[in-house]
Parts: sequence; structure tokens; C-alpha cells
Amino acid sequence: MNKPEILAPAGNLEKLKTAIDFGADAVYLGGSKLNLRALADNFDNETLIEGLKYAHDRDRKVYVTLNVFPHNEDLDGLEDYLRELYEMGVDALIVSDPGIISAAREVVPDLELHLSTQANNVNWKSGLFWHKIGVKRIVLARELSLEEIKEIRQKLPQTCEIEAFVHGAMCMSYSGRCLLSNYMTGRDSNRGLCAQPCRYKYYIVEEKRPGEYFPVNEDERGTYILNSKDMCMIEHIPELVEAGIQSFKIEGRMKSSYYVASVVKAYREALDSYLENPKEYKFKQEWLEYLMKPSHREYSTGFYFGDKNIQNYESSAYVRDYDIVGIVKKYDKDTFTALIEQRNRVFEGEKVEILRASSDSFEVTLKDMKDKNGNKIDAARSAQMIFTAVTDIELKEKDILIKAKEK
Repeated sequence: MNKPEILAPAGNLEKLKTAIDFGADAVYLGGSKLNLRALADNFDNETLIEGLKYAHDRDRKVYVTLNVFPHNEDLDGLEDYLRELYEMGVDALIVSDPGIISAAREVVPDLELHLSTQANNVNWKSGLFWHKIGVKRIVLARELSLEEIKEIRQKLPQTCEIEAFVHGAMCMSYSGRCLLSNYMTGRDSNRGLCAQPCRYKYYIVEEKRPGEYFPVNEDERGTYILNSKDMCMIEHIPELVEAGIQSFKIEGRMKSSYYVASVVKAYREALDSYLENPKEYKFKQEWLEYLMKPSHREYSTGFYFGDKNIQNYESSAYVRDYDIVGIVKKYDKDTFTALIEQRNRVFEGEKVEILRASSDSFEVTLKDMKDKNGNKIDAARSAQMIFTAVTDIELKEKDILIKAKEK
């Protein structure tokens, strides 16, 4: 049976570790150059080496993105950068531009190449072309249906892997090939600086009536005519596996560690459950609940089953029902005391939910809260402050504390 990997985003070192701790088989990240998330924390050489060690020590993989459409000046130092990544031991490069691919084949011929979704691969002939010039894996465009993906898998050789997005933000243009951001703000989406103007609210201005703004209505549902829903395929794991997709990709290098933990946990548990016993597999509602709590837009299944109902014309706002309030750094079993790093405000006596990689979620009450100096506090209010709290149930290092968002 096809056993796909879970591929998670890693916007920084903490998110890399979170993704791996919660079950990702591989992570993808941006280095210091040529990646499409220029505004993410990204990895310098020092943190990348640390991340590679963390992943490889746990038999996981790290893919580095070089998927911009580079201008001439972007190519300065490319060969040296490719050699650096190879010598560090990255497992693959995610690439889209033929110039970068050509340079990689010349300079680091043994380094595995994955074709980015930015290359908009939507048919098997194109996939075969890229495979013949040295690409090991095709990251399919999001605009494909499940039936099209099945045909691509059937017609490509088994030596050519296919990867597809299964969760996260969608783009109103073909996999990011959009000029709106550059035109409206001067920030080039194809060089990692997208301002997401597709999420703006628009009005019509008639040429001869400047200053008169008319709302854009589509069947009276609203004005966010370019705003895509987020993709969520958690309820369709069997179809994805049977289609032959070899890597399930999660979008979100700009998202929080809580998002990464929740999404990876949901897809890890669902996939493992299906692979363990396909005939007896049943979808569990708790997997969807994991995905409903971190920040997200309204969900759809994207283009997998056709392109209906994938835009949200009413609002571009995120659904934010839960906040991460802390991460457990240490737990003393003798005193039932957790050492916690704060992420959002939390009060003594509050019930919080514990998100843990290896078990179902559960609730605890935070008691006897103190700051790092042992002084009694009624709340952890300062960003990333270290505090302690007593709990009735034993916690573990790396447990994530969440609570319903304050109304």
C-alpha cells in the first residue's frame, strides 16, 4: 500500500521541532535566500544546521525552498548557496525556476530536487518532462481534481514521486502566480513578498464618476470576490491515499506553532488509522475538531472534487476561537508543578486544554501560579514570561496549553 509522508511547514526552528514532535515525517522551510516566504523568520545557516540535526536524529527529513522566480540579481551567489545546503545535509530542494534547476544539476548533482507548486504542473506530460531533467518529485498545482491526480500518477513512472497540498490557505491565482500584490503595493508575490490583496474588500469606481464607490455584490453575498477558503481534506484520507499521492503537504510557514501541532496531529492520527486497517477505517470527529481550533478561514475541499464553493464572498476574517496560552518546558512529578512559557494571557484557576502528540486532548486547572522568582501571581500577562502552575494531572515537556478565546 502507498504510505504517504506527512510534510509540515516550518517557519522557524521552534515550528520545525513542533512539527516533528507531533508526527511529521518531513518539514519544508526557507533558508536565507530565494524562498517565497521572505517575511517568515526563516533559517540562517546556524539554525538550519540545528534543525537538520533535530530532524535527522529522529529519522525525519528537511526540504529547503528555493522556489522564487529569480531576477538576474537574485542569482548572485546561487552556486555557493547550493553548495552550502548540500554540505549541511539537506534532504531535497524545492525549486520552480529552470535556471535554478540547471545550476543545481551542475553544482550539486546528487541533491534531490522537488518541483514547486509554483511551476503549476497540471498534467503528466509536464511531469515527465521535469522528471527527465532530474526532478525526483512533482509538487502538483492545487488546481487539480482527484481524478486528474490519479491519471497523472498512473502515467508517470514510479521513480517520479507526486506531492499534493491537503490543508491550508488557497490562492485566487494559479498557485501564487499573481501580479496583484506587485501592482497594488510594489511587493512581488513571486519573490516572496505577497501582500495578499485577494483578501481585501473591493468596490467599483466608474471612470467618469471618481470618488463614487459602488459595492461589488455577487448574488448579494458580499464583496470579497477574490477571497479563497482554506483547504481541508481531513475527511478524505482514503481517497488521497488511493490516488497514489506520496506526500501530504500542509500549507502554513507563516502560521503559529499551535497551528502546526494541531494540523500535523490531526493528519498523522487519521493517516495512521487508515493505514493500520483500511477496511475498518472510520473518520473521527475529533480530528476535525483539532483543525477547527487554531486560526483558519472557512474550509472547503479546494479543487479535489470540482471548483464549487471555494470562495468566501462575505468576509476575509480568520476564525479564531482558541488561543495558545503556553508551552510546558518542564514538569516536577513530586510537586505536580509545571514550568510554562507563556504565549497569551492566562489566569490562575482557569481551565486549559492540553494538546499532546501522543494522546487525546484533556483539561487541567492551573493552580498556585507563580513567576520565575517564586512570587505569587494571579495571571501570566507578559509575553513569553516563564511561570509555574500546579496541576492535578501530570503534564509533559512540550505539551501545548490552549483555551477558548475570550469573548
